[in-house]
Formats: sequence, structure tokens, C-alpha cells
Amino acid sequence: MFTALQSVFSVILMIGLGFGLAKARWFEGGASNLISRLVVNVALPAYMISNLMGGYDRPKLLSMLPGLPVPFAVMIASYLVAIGVAAVLRVRKDRRGTFQSMFSLSNSVFIGLPVNLLLFGDASLPFALLYYIANTTLFWTIGVYGIAVDGAVRNGTQKPSLVSASGLRRILSPPLLGFLTAVILILLGIKLPKSIMDTCKYLGNMTTPLSMLFVGIVIARVEWKKLRFEKDYIAILAGRFIVTPVLMVLAVRWLDLPVLMKQVFLMQATMPAMTQTPILAEAYNSDTEYAAIGTSLTTVASMITIPLYMTLINVLIQ
Repeated sequence: MFTALQSVFSVILMIGLGFGLAKARWFEGGASNLISRLVVNVALPAYMISNLMGGYDRPKLLSMLPGLPVPFAVMIASYLVAIGVAAVLRVRKDRRGTFQSMFSLSNSVFIGLPVNLLLFGDASLPFALLYYIANTTLFWTIGVYGIAVDGAVRNGTQKPSLVSASGLRRILSPPLLGFLTAVILILLGIKLPKSIMDTCKYLGNMTTPLSMLFVGIVIARVEWKKLRFEKDYIAILAGRFIVTPVLMVLAVRWLDLPVLMKQVFLMQATMPAMTQTPILAEAYNSDTEYAAIGTSLTTVASMITIPLYMTLINVLIQ
């Protein structure tokens, strides 16, 4: 419990610093975009290689694979629940894909990975990445498809294809490529020179602090005066912080999986909505403001729910 509280305090301090610096106008002129690109394209891939190749061999790596279907199943179930909720609440048809994405899919990298590393240490990395693989695959397929359909409905244009080359390119993001590179090298028994491993370690150490600063920047940019607290947002918050975590607890409680894997999966399921959601809403001419407010609300709310789940994790998963 004390370790969890210390980790929570570290998260809050770093996010608070990002918030304060953003309010002091440190991140104008594209600086926040630079942080995002540094984390996704440099720090995270390096972190994957450094920690996986530094702590895992072939047998240990293969032992993790039975857990991969779990996050896929839970997120698909949550997405189906979101479809039903959207119908019951009569969410506007040009918002439903965006609603379903924010309801069921989480920010498993920018916030999820650093939180798990702070709470459980480097041992949590492979399990966090299993969740990330499932989350990324679903977000860049059914998630993006739903948002694109919103744009088509909103503008009266033809609905897009579910499977596309651009979607495949986005699934194969730098963090996932870093993960796959490390996995292939481990399975082949290839070791990288110490100079490369040290470089990856130093670059990878930027991941957590830069990610937390970025979250603070996002929160600082929420335009609260424009916020109209519609029923959709209440449902999105419930989906992110109640429905999906409950589905995860029910899924893993009786499975014969490592306790740490179960705990990491649960923490990943409690993360806020994907930060890319409003960016994609803009790209597909969907309701960008709706996506931005929903994403920001879940990010702000996570400052309460993450500490709560971090302190209750040993009770919920044993």
C-alpha cells in the first residue's frame, strides 16, 4: 500500500509539473508535439529493446503468450457494451464511433506504461506490452473505422473500409516495432553490443517523465468554459473507469495466469481514453470538440481513479 501511494505521489508531481509549465507557456509553438514525438518515436522503442533484451530469454518470453487473448477479449466485450449503451442513450449517429472508442479503449502507452512501471517496476513491462498490442490493434482497426464512419455520417460521404493499408501502418507504430524487434532478437538468441544496449537504456529512461509531463500539458489545455456535461460523457467515464475494469477483473480472476500479469492488465484497463482520438476525429472530419472534451475528461478523472485502483489492486487481484 505504501509503495503504491508513493508511486501515485510521483505521478501527481510529474503531471503537476507539466500542468504548471504549460500554464507558464513553456510548451507553445509545437513544443508539446515534440514531447509526444520523442516519447513515441524514440524513448518508447528504446525502452522496449533495453528492458526486454536486458531481462528476458526465450523460455521466459514464450511463457507470457497465453495471456495475450485476455485483453483482446475484454476490450472487444467492452466495445460491444459501448455499442449497446450508445443505442440506449441515443448517442448521435455521427458520434457513435468516437463514443465507442473512448468508452472501451485506453491510453496504454502514454499513461498506462509509466504508471505500471512506477507501481510494479520493470517486471511489469512485458505484460503491459501484451495489453498494448491488443489495444493498439483494436484502436487502429475498429476504433479508427468507427471514427471514420462518424465523419462520413457527419458529412454525408461514403463509409470507409474497415481494413486499409493506412490502418496497418499505424498498427505497426514505432513502440510496437521496438517490441517486435526485441522479441525477434530474443527468440533468435541474438545479443546486442553493450554500447547499443546502454544507448537504448539512456533514451528509454525518458519515457516516464516525458509522458507524465505531456499528460499535464493536455489537462492544462482543457477549455472548461466550453464544457457541456452531456450524458454521453458520463457514460464514457463509466465505461473507462467502471465497466472495462470490472470486465477485466471478471476475466482474469479465475484464470491460471501470473498475479502480476493480472494486476497489470487491470491497471491498463483503468487508463483514460486514447490521446489520439481527437486527432483522428479532426483527420476524418468528425466531431473534434466532442472527442477532445471526452478524452480530456477521462484524463482529468484518471487523476482520481488511478490512485484509487493503485491502492486497491491487491484486494481486487490476488
